[in-house]
Amino acid sequence: MWKDKVVSPQEVLSKIEPGMAIFLGTGMAEPRTLVKNLMASEEPNLQDLELIQLVSIGDTIPIDERYSRKFRLRTFFSGWIASEAISAGRVDLIPSRFSKIPQLFKSGAIHIDVAFIQISPPDENGYACLLGVDVERQAMEGAQLVVGEINPNVPHIMGDTLVHMDEFNYFVESTEAPLYIPRWPVEDVFLKIAANIAAVVENGSCISIGIGPLYEALAVQLATKKNLGVHSPFFTDSLMDLVKSGAVTNRYKGVFRGKCSASYLLGSEKLMQWLDRNPLVDFQPEDVITDPKVIGSNDHMVAILPARKIDLTGNVALHTGKGNVTAGPGNVQELIIGASLSKNGRTIFGLPSRNRKGMPNIVLSVDNLPFQFTNRESMDLVATEYGVAYLMGKTMRERAQELIDIAHPDDREELVRQAKEAKLLYADQIYFPESGHLYPSKLIGTHEFKNGLKVLFRPIKPSDEEKMRDLFYRFSDQAVYSRYFTSIKTMPHKKMQEYVNVNYRWIMSIVGIVEGAGTEKIIAEARYARTKQDAFADAAFVVDEHYQGKGIASYLFELLIRAAREEGIKGFTADVLASNKAMLKVFEKSPFPVQTVLSRGIYELTIPFTPLSDLKANEKKS
Repeated sequence: MWKDKVVSPQEVLSKIEPGMAIFLGTGMAEPRTLVKNLMASEEPNLQDLELIQLVSIGDTIPIDERYSRKFRLRTFFSGWIASEAISAGRVDLIPSRFSKIPQLFKSGAIHIDVAFIQISPPDENGYACLLGVDVERQAMEGAQLVVGEINPNVPHIMGDTLVHMDEFNYFVESTEAPLYIPRWPVEDVFLKIAANIAAVVENGSCISIGIGPLYEALAVQLATKKNLGVHSPFFTDSLMDLVKSGAVTNRYKGVFRGKCSASYLLGSEKLMQWLDRNPLVDFQPEDVITDPKVIGSNDHMVAILPARKIDLTGNVALHTGKGNVTAGPGNVQELIIGASLSKNGRTIFGLPSRNRKGMPNIVLSVDNLPFQFTNRESMDLVATEYGVAYLMGKTMRERAQELIDIAHPDDREELVRQAKEAKLLYADQIYFPESGHLYPSKLIGTHEFKNGLKVLFRPIKPSDEEKMRDLFYRFSDQAVYSRYFTSIKTMPHKKMQEYVNVNYRWIMSIVGIVEGAGTEKIIAEARYARTKQDAFADAAFVVDEHYQGKGIASYLFELLIRAAREEGIKGFTADVLASNKAMLKVFEKSPFPVQTVLSRGIYELTIPFTPLSDLKANEKKS
C-alpha cells in the first residue's frame, strides 16, 4: 500500500510551514529532487526555513544572499563549500564532536520538523535501504513529517540501513542522479607522501581514511599490505580499490570483524554499483563509527589525516573549503582519541612540504591561520614527501628539528634561523644548506633479519642527534673503545651535532632503526669519510650489542659500498682492533679483495672496489 503515499514534490512542499526545520541527508544521501524543487519554488509558505545538514557537499543548496529570506543552513562541518559562507555569516556552524551529534537529535536539542530522506527502491516486503545512516534514524524519529525520496539509481547497502515504508508519511520519485563525487588525480607528490605513510602502517592494522588526493595515493601504496582492517567515517572509491586489491581482510578487527565499517558513502557511480548488496561493507550510525571507545577497540588503529599546515611545535591548521570533508577539529579529536585508546594505535598527519603556490606548509607558527587543531600533546607522526617526523614524547626542540628535516629543502635554512630566534633550537645549531638536496633517499629501505627483526635503513639526519646520543650511552666501554680507539665517557650536544650533520658527499652515514614504544631507535650506524683529494674513504661500523650476530653490520657494509661507488669512491680503508673479531669477519665477507697490515694490535685494511675475478684475470695477463 506504500504506493498510495507517492506524491509530487510540490504536494510535499505544500505541507511545509514558515519557520520549520528540515533535515537533509548528506552526500550521496542528499534527496536532490526534493531540494531542487524547494530551491525553485516561489510559494509563500517556504520562508524562514532552517535546513539542517551534517555536511554540505552537493551543489543543490545555494548559500548565497539570494536565498536568505527562504532558508538558513545549519551544519556541523565547515568544510567543502560552507566555510566561506560561515565566515560571511550566511551559514550557521554547530561545533560538535561527530559521535555526539545523534544524541543532540535524540534529546531534542536539535529540533526537527521535517525529514527529507533518500532511499533505495523498496522490496516486495516494503523494506528499503537508507543511503546515509549517520543520524537519519534519529531525524526520522523526531520529525512530524518524514518524506522518502525513492531513487532507482542508488545501491542497497548493508548494515544498519533497513527502513520500512510505514516509517514514512509520503514518498516522491527521484528525477535526479545521486550526488557523485569525482576522483582526484593521483599526483606524484602525494604518492611519495603516501609511500612514507605506508612504511609505518604495519600488516594487520585497522585504518581510518577519508576523501581527497592523499587517500587516492594511499590506495595505491597500501595495496601490498596484508590483513588490513577498515573502520572509517567515510567509505570511498579509494577504499573500494584497496579492498579489491586484497590488502583488506578485516580479519583482526575488534568490532565488525570480517567487514569494513563506515557511516558515510562518498564517491563515484562505480562505487555505488560495487556496494550494491555487498556484504563486505557494513554501514553503521555515526555514534558507533566515530565513538572513540569503539574506534579504540580495534588493535593497531591508524588514523590518517590531511593537514594544511603544521608548525614547528606540532600545532596543525586543517583544510578549509571545497574538497575538505575529513578533517574538522571534532572529527580529528575523536580519531586521535580512538587511536590513542587502541593497542599500538597511531595517528598520522600527511601534507606536501609546499602548497600549490610554492609556499611552505611547515612553518614557525599557525597562530594566524583558521581551522586549527592545537592539541599538540596528542601529535604522533607527520609525513611529507621528504619523510616521517616522530613527535610523540619529543621535546619542543626535538620536534622542531624533526619537522625541519621533512620540510622542503629550500625552506629548511630559513626554518632553522626562525627556530633559533624563537629559542626552539640551540643557538649554535649547525645546518648545511646543501644537505637537504643531497640527501640520498634512494638508500632508504627496510630489511628483515633473523627471527623476523625488521630494520629500517636510511641516511642520518640532523634530528637523529638524541637517538645517536642514546646509542652511544648504551655502549659498553669496550664497544666505545673498539669504535673510537679511545675511552670516551661523554657525548655532549656540540660534539654529537657535528657527528649527525653531514653533507652526504664527503661524509656518508647510514643508520639502522627499529621502532619501539611508538618512536624510532637507532641500533646501528655505518659511515665513510673522505677528503676531496682522496680516492679512498675511511669506513667504520657500530651495532648495538643487543642486536649483534644478526647480519646487520654486513648489510650496512653492502649499503655503504653501494653509496660510495655511486659517489665515485675507489675503495675503503679501515682500522680495526685485532681483538674485534666480529668486525674483521664483516670486512672479510667483502665482495672485493681485502688487503691487511697488522701494526701495534690494529689491522689496517684496504679494500679497493675491484672484483676478485678482475684481479685474477689481470694476474693471468701479466
